[in-house]
Amino acid sequence: MRAFEFGSEPCGWVFAVGVDPACARQGIASLLVAEACERFRSAGVATVRTMVRRDDIPVLSFFRRRGFEGGSFYQLELGLGVRT
Repeated sequence: MRAFEFGSEPCGWVFAVGVDPACARQGIASLLVAEACERFRSAGVATVRTMVRRDDIPVLSFFRRRGFEGGSFYQLELGLGVRT
């Protein structure tokens, strides 16, 4: 749970969901996200956020199927021309 960034109210964050590839497509990631959301709800958190690359359609679709949608903040960035 974080509340200190950009004037945001306290919210839950999903930074990553990891499942062993041998166990993929069995609903485990869905259960993990559902459990995280339930724990946030129990702690009084009203909003859960995550960040997904715009072109990562499978991950974007995964979260959208679970009710996630565009929120009240836009992520902006500026490339500085440095190679990584």
